[in-house]
Amino acid sequence: MNSIQHLIETALKEDIGPGDITTDNLVGPDLEGKGVIIAKEPLVIAGLDVARQVFECLDSEVIFRAGYKDGDVIKDGGTVAEVEGKLRVLLTGERTALNFLQRLSGIATCVRLYVDELANQSVRLVDTRKTAPGWRVLEKYAVRVGGAHNHRMGLYDGVLIKDNHIAACGGIIKAVDRIRANVSHLVKIEVEVSDLSQVKDAIDAGADVIMLDNMNIQQIKEAVAFINGKAAVEVSGGITKKGLKPLADTGVDIISVGALTHSARCVDISMQVEAAD
Repeated sequence: MNSIQHLIETALKEDIGPGDITTDNLVGPDLEGKGVIIAKEPLVIAGLDVARQVFECLDSEVIFRAGYKDGDVIKDGGTVAEVEGKLRVLLTGERTALNFLQRLSGIATCVRLYVDELANQSVRLVDTRKTAPGWRVLEKYAVRVGGAHNHRMGLYDGVLIKDNHIAACGGIIKAVDRIRANVSHLVKIEVEVSDLSQVKDAIDAGADVIMLDNMNIQQIKEAVAFINGKAAVEVSGGITKKGLKPLADTGVDIISVGALTHSARCVDISMQVEAAD
């Protein structure tokens, strides 16, 4: 939570600077008001607690009431939340709070569409590290809200030997042997491969997870048959929503999709503010 608080404070500082020159010169410091946050399109909401923290960071006395919880579907025109407090605080925090809500809800909404494509399939849909710098914890949270799962959080919590690692070590077997000698026996080792010869090397090396990168359906089927349960099989690279079910039907265990975060658009959410009577 500390990283999220820091991100909120950074976002507010970026927007406000030395002061909200418009609001501070138009609105008295003691004037109370209410803001109604409204969904302007159907969406899966995510980031309600972050939005609340934005306003509370400006004034701990603000009252934030959410009519939904993260993960709920909200119809076009639905009231997401209401916030009451000093009108200056509502106006100054509005854009930052909405930026978090729009971005995180956009990811959750995008993810839910992918998840729905895989209804009744046992394959695991996961994200990647293709996130906006500084936003990873929140964006991966939004992925979970949307119904998918997280891959590794960063370079520190999972071994993934990619093509450049393989080139640097002189081959898959050498790379796996080297990493196995230097990490705990409890750590799983994943290897990225691009053809069937590399699949064989990964099996021979004893990889726990094999990532089939940018292979076509036929190659994936052959790889799954060859691996035959000796390792978990992940598929990645250029995956579209329409391509999910054919991939799931090949028998892979995991589908990783960078588009869940890097291509999700912000959804339309607004806030209407009014002064108290």
